[in-house]
Amino acid sequence: MPDSILPLSFYAAYDTRSLAEKLLGCELVHESPDGVTSGIIVETEAYLSDDPACHAYNRRTARTEPMYGIAGTSYVYLIYGMYECFNVVSNHEGIGEAVLIRALQPVKGIELMELRRSLIPGKTAPKIRTKQLKVNELCKGPGNLARAMGIERSLHNNILLTGGPLYIHDREVQDLEIGSSVRIGINVGKELLYRFYIKDNPFVSKL
Repeated sequence: MPDSILPLSFYAAYDTRSLAEKLLGCELVHESPDGVTSGIIVETEAYLSDDPACHAYNRRTARTEPMYGIAGTSYVYLIYGMYECFNVVSNHEGIGEAVLIRALQPVKGIELMELRRSLIPGKTAPKIRTKQLKVNELCKGPGNLARAMGIERSLHNNILLTGGPLYIHDREVQDLEIGSSVRIGINVGKELLYRFYIKDNPFVSKL
């Protein structure tokens, strides 16, 4: 693994909203038995402990326990019974905050991403996708991102993002123009401008 992997000190250096911005342009990498996939982080969302949309808001459970770890820990959770979502734990240990990685610009392992996304998840059995996805659709949205990258809760929840198989490179894209907006797909706290993205990037989700 290269020397450009972000150390724990990077994650600890910023508050959650700042980290959500600083991760833009960095490269998320997964070294799986199937092959290596990676992508530039182009969209994130911050979730704070006093935020009603945050899983750690007013409660600490077995599910949310990884959110209370040290900054730079992974937090992977399941939604709708079939989609994994990948988050980077932030702030001080014991606080319960994280940055959701919402979209990537694929860099490595695009064919493997396409293969993984060719299966449409279902609560009974997956279906085979008949239409090939465009590259800018492979990692758009947190559930699609996790499937394309092969990120699974059973393997990647509550691990440090510093020693593999899942880690983040230092920023690859320089001189970014960053935008912010309300978050996507939530019912509470949706007025908060905690979503960050690289402006005019075609791999970013649409509101």
